[in-house]
Amino acid sequence: MSDTNLLLKRLQAFEFLRGLDPDVLLQLAESSTWKVFAPDAVVFWEGDVESSLFYLQYGSLKIVKSSQDGRAQVLRFISAGEVFNEVGVLAKKPNPATAIALEESGIWLIPRQTLEAVILAHPQMALQIIENMADKIINLVTLAADLSLKTVEARFSKLLLDQPEGDVIERRRWMNQTELSAHLGTVPDVLSRVIRELTKAGLIEMDKHQIRILDRDELIKRAMLQDK
Repeated sequence: MSDTNLLLKRLQAFEFLRGLDPDVLLQLAESSTWKVFAPDAVVFWEGDVESSLFYLQYGSLKIVKSSQDGRAQVLRFISAGEVFNEVGVLAKKPNPATAIALEESGIWLIPRQTLEAVILAHPQMALQIIENMADKIINLVTLAADLSLKTVEARFSKLLLDQPEGDVIERRRWMNQTELSAHLGTVPDVLSRVIRELTKAGLIEMDKHQIRILDRDELIKRAMLQDK
């Protein structure tokens, strides 16, 4: 799973690396470090200054922001194929949140020194990375608005509608009500009640392996979405 050639193929598919010479991509691949994290292992802590760009080859992560009183908000889940930690690489600032493996996860660490050299030679790459960061900022602003303005039912409905699988959502082993509640800014008991209500209304079905959307139009209304 840690084959450099495999990483090279992945790099060739990245939008922000498109157009770079094969030799440049090979340089990035050969300078990268491979690490495997066990379930519940911390990839980096909030406050750490991490000088590598991360590429998640397989597995799943969660990005968590914690308060002084111990409460935690899951900011987002990271799936295989995603790049993260642009803040540490470009801004050279401490990480604003903690990254935790939800299952065994294989990650490539692309060092800042090599990345900076490539960016200096190919400025368009920096613009693509900044665009990627901007998308994540927009998602965080949306999350903040949802937590403030929408009910748990609306937030959960929107979460289901946003899944790329469509109307049949496969539940990963870690996708339990505790993790989903943390992401939605609520507690498992409240989420359980919402799931029961949506199930009773005939909008979804949920078991250990899947969540099925049965009435997308009505779920859109429950999510308080427009022009979805």
